Formats: sequence, C-alpha cells, structure tokens
Amino acid sequence: MISYEEFYQVLHTVMADNGQGRFDTESNSRKLFLLTEHLIEVSKVMNLTAIKEEKAIILKHLADSLSVADFLPENAKMIDVGCGAGFPCLPLAVCRPDLTITALDSTEKRIKYVLETAQLLGLQNLTGIAARAEDAGKSALRESFDVCVARAVAELPVLAELCLPFVRRGGTFLAMKAARAPEELEKARTAITSLGGKVTAVHNIVLQGNGEEESRVIVEIQKVSCTPANLPRPFAKILKKPL
Repeated sequence: MISYEEFYQVLHTVMADNGQGRFDTESNSRKLFLLTEHLIEVSKVMNLTAIKEEKAIILKHLADSLSVADFLPENAKMIDVGCGAGFPCLPLAVCRPDLTITALDSTEKRIKYVLETAQLLGLQNLTGIAARAEDAGKSALRESFDVCVARAVAELPVLAELCLPFVRRGGTFLAMKAARAPEELEKARTAITSLGGKVTAVHNIVLQGNGEEESRVIVEIQKVSCTPANLPRPFAKILKKPL
C-alpha cells in the first residue's frame, strides 16, 4: 500500500483534472485513503474488485463514483442499487454528507462489507439492506427516494425495471454506464416509458488521470408518473423478456 502522502498527490491531481476539486479536503482525503486501504485488504479474501492498484482505484472507483455528484440534489434521499463494493455510495457518503444514502445489494456479504467500511470511516449518512432489487422495489422502499443511482449493474432495459420503482414521482434515476449507453438507451425507451420514466438528459463524461482516459455516460431519467403495481416482475422474467 502506498503512503497517504503518495495517495493524496494522485487523488489531488485526479480530482483537479475531473472538476472535483471542491471535494479535495483533508478530511475527505483521509477517509478515501482509509476506504482504499480497506478495499485492498478485504479484496485479498473476498471478491470485491478486480482493480487492486491504488492509482487505478482512485480513477476508476473514486473519481468515477464522484462523477455523478453534480446531478444529485442537495439533501437528497438516495438509493444505490447493486452497490457491490460500495461504489458509488461510499465515496458519495464521504464527499456529500448532505445526502441520506441507502446501499442495496442482493449479497449479504457485500452489504456487511459496505456497512463495516461506513463505520470505519465514521459515516452517519449511509445504511444498507441486503435484498434483491425486484423484491425491495415492491416493499416499503417503493417510490420513496429522490434519486436512484446504479453503476454497471445490468443493461439499461433490465436496469430500468429494477431501479425506477424506487424513485418517487418527480425524482430521478441516474444510470452510470460505459460507452455503449446510447445503444442500450434505444433498446430501453419502451421500458422507461412503461415504468413511468422520461429521459431528460444524457451526460457524456471523460474521466482523466494517470495518463489514462475513461469514457462514461450518465443517463438521467425523470420519474413522471407512478410505476404500475405489477412492476417490477421477477428477475427471470425481466431478463428473459425486457419491457
């Protein structure tokens, strides 16, 4: 593991290069360093991330997670669907303490890891639930969030059915995707409309750092009407026949 000083130099540069300088505080940097240390350590015994090198984690996990921060309203109630190793929810909880965040994942071990990490970092604004999204979307969590965020979980036609049920009318679903997003979006338009959504913007982002460039797309979908009561369907049906 590199020293905090080395970590900070890379983090400082990457944040500056990607317009995230407002998050570049001593407190945030220390917490993001602890997060990275803990991720690397736990990944030795648990399959959390294929990215094991600190500089790559800074760009491909931390900066990537924070790329969505500008699209989150102040004091929003947010759910991260399929949070995995805690991205984007953990960096957002560190850098946007105004947010109230629920981390959702179907794997109990991952939720346990995210909650342990939140406790290690002293985060008071993050809770976690182990449940399948299609089940949780029909629970008390349904249409109770200002924002739903999902990062690289599934293709957009599937993802829309898993995520839009969580969003209140007037709220937003932000799908964090890679370069194939336009193709996925065309296939997802019927599903988005059927679920009560409307595409309001497609944000193309190029993450820069360590001599690399990473293309990202954030698809912004507003919830304009309530999701029909019969949706979401069981996951096997969603996968077999997307809306």
